[in-house]
Amino acid sequence: MDYKPETPFDNIESAQEYLALLSQAVEEAKQNVEADLAEAINAAASRRLDALRLVIFKLDKLAQHVKGGRRILNDLRTLRRLMNEERAEAAVSRQASK
Repeated sequence: MDYKPETPFDNIESAQEYLALLSQAVEEAKQNVEADLAEAINAAASRRLDALRLVIFKLDKLAQHVKGGRRILNDLRTLRRLMNEERAEAAVSRQASK
C-alpha cells in the first residue's frame, strides 16, 4: 500500500526541498538588503544603516539555522536508510532460516 503524504512535511525529502527553497530565498533577501545598504551608505542615513545591518545579521543567523536543519535532515535520511537496510537484511535472514 502506497503512502500519500497529507502535508508537504510528511517525509524527509519534501522537508529538504522546502529548506533548500528557504535557503535560496534567504540568500536573495540578503543580496537585496546588501544593495539597499550600499544605497544607504551613499545617502549617509545612519539610522537606516543600523537597521539594514541588523537585518543582514538576522538573515545570516537564519541562514545558519536553515543550514543546520538541512544537515539534521540529511542525518535522519541516512539513519532511515540504514534502519531500512537492517530490516531488509533481517527479513531475508529469517526467510533463509525457514
